[in-house]
Amino acid sequence: MLNYRKCVEIVNYWFCAAWLTVAVLLTLTVPLFGADRAEDEAIYFVQITDTHFGEPRSEEVLKKIIKAVNDPPMEIECVIHAGDITQEKMEDSTVVRRVIELFGEFEMPVYFVPSNHDIFGKRYFETKQTYIKHFGSLSSVYEHNGLVFLLLFTEPLARGYKDESFDPLYELEANLRKVAGKSVIVCHHAPCVDDFYSNRMHPGWKEDIRKKWIELLNEYKVKAVLAGHLHRDGYHWPGDVPLYVCSPVSAHWGRQPAFRIYEYKKMANSATGHNIFNETYYIIT
Repeated sequence: MLNYRKCVEIVNYWFCAAWLTVAVLLTLTVPLFGADRAEDEAIYFVQITDTHFGEPRSEEVLKKIIKAVNDPPMEIECVIHAGDITQEKMEDSTVVRRVIELFGEFEMPVYFVPSNHDIFGKRYFETKQTYIKHFGSLSSVYEHNGLVFLLLFTEPLARGYKDESFDPLYELEANLRKVAGKSVIVCHHAPCVDDFYSNRMHPGWKEDIRKKWIELLNEYKVKAVLAGHLHRDGYHWPGDVPLYVCSPVSAHWGRQPAFRIYEYKKMANSATGHNIFNETYYIIT
């Protein structure tokens, strides 16, 4: 028969052993919980489009956009400019120099996509070289915290420009292959969808080109596509990939200047593996 002191010793032993087990389990599982939180951590970025710098009041409006983007309640990783940087002023050195100075006032990196008012048909090759000189490549890839932004000049697809030195579909597939397995957002200017304005439908890209574009987006499981050009908000589905069309900075067509903030989360437990939320912010002019 055990005496009282022996019983106390046994109880204390098992009590300490139990607490030690709990402590070990907590030590092992905390990193797992931490990993879940990191997996769900949000990435914020901004899209602006169609600044059409060189129009009346364009500098005034862009300054308001810069001030608003530089003072949000969250950390912004980068700004994506989805095209029409200038109003066909790419060869005007005074305008280009000033717009570059203004974009330098953003407190985060700004990445550019050229478009139909930056590289335009009547002086295609001249404006293409000027764009490259001042703003960089026609096809580029940037990565922020595991999220890849693939920026691409697609006007040859949208407008049938003949350029033997640049094939957007080839560039798209080559870059998607390089970043395969990562979360990718494709950014370009004129979306592939048909459009409706002036009370009638306007066709988008040629069907065979649009089909190949959509096939590539879906084959490589692109998370989203960002575009501009339409001068209004839009939301479409090229296959299983969401397409977000952003309102313009320009007040052309009577639009109220705007920009958009996106929140991206990579979520291990969601059906799609990610979540994208966006909000359009309008500027009072």
